[in-house]
Amino acid sequence: MNIEQIRDSYFGTVQKDKGRSQNEIAANGAGKTFGDILSDVKNADDVRFSKHATKRLDSREISLSDEQWTRLNEATGKARDKGLKESLVMVDNLAFIVNVKSNTVVTAVNDTERSVFTNIDGAIIG
Repeated sequence: MNIEQIRDSYFGTVQKDKGRSQNEIAANGAGKTFGDILSDVKNADDVRFSKHATKRLDSREISLSDEQWTRLNEATGKARDKGLKESLVMVDNLAFIVNVKSNTVVTAVNDTERSVFTNIDGAIIG
């Protein structure tokens, strides 16, 4: 799953229906209202991507398969269970710095051979 698919799953339908009121959109089943989307985001257990991380995913042409997405979420849960705050999460050849408390990926790297990671208190590799 790439960042566009994630973004579109939350915002795509609303963007396409700009000229209509939220009630019209919800009544016709054509999409979710902003309140619905906000509720989904607040209740979601999945990690989110910061604006910076989204730019890095786009510029580095990084996309995640469904299996990698699942592993990223599971690793973030493990980091939370261990009490980590800022964690390096490795999924295959992709590295993500995750703010565990806010459940947010703050940056992403796909060239880890020459990378230096600072200000982390733990790493989850897997």
